[in-house]
Amino acid sequence: MQGTVVSHVRTEPKRVPDGGGAMRAAAVVVFYQPDAACFARANRLAQVIPVVVVDNTPGSNAAQRGELAQQIEYLPSGENEGIAAALNRGVACLRAKDYELALLLDQDSDPSSALIEGLLLAMSDLARDSRRKVAVAGPAYHDVRLGTVTPFVRFGKWRISRVPAQGHEPLEIDFLISSGSCIDLSAWQDIGSMDVQLFIDFVDVEWCVRARRAGYAVLGLPWLVLEHSLGDEPVTILGRRFAMHSAFRHYFIFRNALALALYRSYMPLSWKLWEVGKFPVRFIVYTLFSGQPRAQFAMICRGIRDGLRNRLGPLSRL
Repeated sequence: MQGTVVSHVRTEPKRVPDGGGAMRAAAVVVFYQPDAACFARANRLAQVIPVVVVDNTPGSNAAQRGELAQQIEYLPSGENEGIAAALNRGVACLRAKDYELALLLDQDSDPSSALIEGLLLAMSDLARDSRRKVAVAGPAYHDVRLGTVTPFVRFGKWRISRVPAQGHEPLEIDFLISSGSCIDLSAWQDIGSMDVQLFIDFVDVEWCVRARRAGYAVLGLPWLVLEHSLGDEPVTILGRRFAMHSAFRHYFIFRNALALALYRSYMPLSWKLWEVGKFPVRFIVYTLFSGQPRAQFAMICRGIRDGLRNRLGPLSRL
C-alpha cells in the first residue's frame, strides 16, 4: 500500500479542467509523520485537483496542518488508524461534497497533471460505457528499485496469471494497489468501505475482490505508468530481488494474508495459495537478510499467531 509514487513524466502543475464531460473528482492523500517534502507534494497536487489530507500521525490536530495550502481540507486522526480507516474518512468527506471520483494517494505520491488528467478522463469515459460498471481503475507502475514494470494480475481457479501492462485499452484485472487508483464513488455504497480491521496490508486487494463480487470491473490502464518504490531497499538472492519492509509491516503482511486465507471464504483460492505459498521463502528472506533477524523473527511469528486466531486491528491494541 505505501511507497514512493511519482508520475512517469513530470510536468508543471496545471489545473485539471472542469466540464468537457469529466466527472467531479478530488484526491485523498494519507499522511503519517510527514516531512516537508510531503507537504510540498500535497500543495503541488492541490494546484491540479481538490485535495483532502487525512493525517494518521499520532497526536495530530488542526493546529498541525503545517505548510498545507489553505484550499486543502485537513482531517487529523490524532492516532495511526491505519490506511483503511484513513481512506474511508477521506472518501466520506468527498461523498458529502458530492464528488464523483476519488483519486487515492499516499504521502509520497507525486503524479503529474498530465497523468491525473488522463486517469480522470479515462474514468469519465468508462462511466458512460453501459456495458460494464467500473469500481476502480488505475495505472501500471514501474518499480524503480526492482527495475520492472509490474504486470497486472488476474485470479484463476488455482493460480494467478500476470497480464503485461501493454496496449491502449483498459484491461480487466482483479486488483490494483490503492495509491494511484481512482474510485467511482457511485460504487462505494454497493461495495462497502475499506476493511479497517486489516489496518494496512491487503486492504486494496480485499476491497477489489468485494468490488468484483458485487459485479463491478477493476481496470488497469496500461498506457498510464507511475513510478513506484515498494518497501525498503530490496535484496538480491540467487538472482531474485525481494522487496523488504520493516518488522512492523511484515507482521501485517503475514497476519492479514493468513487471516484472509482462513476466514474470508470469498477470497479467491488462487490468491490464498499464492500468498500463503510464499510464506516459507518470505520467512527465511525477511529474517536472515533484513539486518534485524530477532525483530523480524518475533514480529513474523506474532503475525502468524494472530492470523491463525483471526486477531485483527491495530498492532498496538492487540
